[in-house]
Amino acid sequence: MQFSESRNVTRWFLILTSFVIVSLILWNTYMFFQQFKEDERLKMELWAQAQITVFNSDEEDISLPLKIISNTTTIPIIVTNEKDSIINKTNLDEIKENDTLNLRNYLEKLKKENEPIVMEYAKGRFQYLYYGNSSLLNKLKYYPLALILIIILFTALVYNYYRSTKVATQNKLWAGMAKETAHQIGTPLSSLIGWLEILKIENVEENTIKEIEKDITRLQTIADRFSKVGSEPVLEKLDLVTETIQSFDYLKSRFSKQVEFSFSAPTKTILVNLNPTLHSWTIENLVKNAIDAMKGRGKLSLTIVEDEKEVKILVSDSGKGIPKNQFKKVFEPGFTTKKRGWGLGLSLTKRIVEEYHKGKIRVYQSEVDKGTTMLVSFKKV
Repeated sequence: MQFSESRNVTRWFLILTSFVIVSLILWNTYMFFQQFKEDERLKMELWAQAQITVFNSDEEDISLPLKIISNTTTIPIIVTNEKDSIINKTNLDEIKENDTLNLRNYLEKLKKENEPIVMEYAKGRFQYLYYGNSSLLNKLKYYPLALILIIILFTALVYNYYRSTKVATQNKLWAGMAKETAHQIGTPLSSLIGWLEILKIENVEENTIKEIEKDITRLQTIADRFSKVGSEPVLEKLDLVTETIQSFDYLKSRFSKQVEFSFSAPTKTILVNLNPTLHSWTIENLVKNAIDAMKGRGKLSLTIVEDEKEVKILVSDSGKGIPKNQFKKVFEPGFTTKKRGWGLGLSLTKRIVEEYHKGKIRVYQSEVDKGTTMLVSFKKV
């Protein structure tokens, strides 16, 4: 318990530390962007002063102003007069000289990016310098978004790694528990078989022997199921109809006559890669769940249909139904609506169908107080 709490504290500390670091990086990037933007404005003010100096010069040395003007090559500039007519432009490589419409549109864009610099080139005579952000500043503007995207992707990768590791650990635990259960059942089962042989020698009543044999066979089946869940089961090419009807008839004979059973399937052989023991467990779980949903009274039907590539098993009941928002939850380990239940039946069934048989299982349709249909599908061979 203490180790678990310590691990949670460490995890939250790392999350908060990462958040603080990211926040500092974003804040520093923002401040750098603002500083760079101010520097570009100072550069534009210097460019404007150089333009005024060149315009008003007579014979004085204007080499420095001209150098300032010629070296400003990364910032797009448009100069207008008092009537908003364009009288000068530079660094607009993407706009053609005579493309008046695009030039006016670009001017409107520059007006939104930065405040204009007013140039008084003569007393009472003004020009207006509009400028945009340099390519470097534009790249810097999108850097925080790129950083956030990288962080989100990295977080998603870490989460997926953590989740897959957790699932793998759970699977190992599941497999280990299943093997251990099969082993634990096997020890007393061997003893029971020995005692059964002794009872036969002692001439115990035949009906009693038969009932004990049925229970031992049942225990052997349960042990076999758990041993196969704990390891990779062997699949065989078997007739799905035959294997399904055997399990269905077995269950049908052991439930109350208040449940009306019906079975429908093609009369031909349909071959599927199956493990008969685990498939029997799948049918048993689906039938028992259906009967529980009907509280032991109602109509239960099992239908097998096929198309070109798949064969489908539909198990329908007239029970209490499942709300639509629980269609996926019913397959989660521990989820149950019964007062006494572990919530492992459908979770185990999903594992058998999808992981071991590479099939699919889902709630096909359901309506509260009217019934549910579960769908299992396998690829034909």
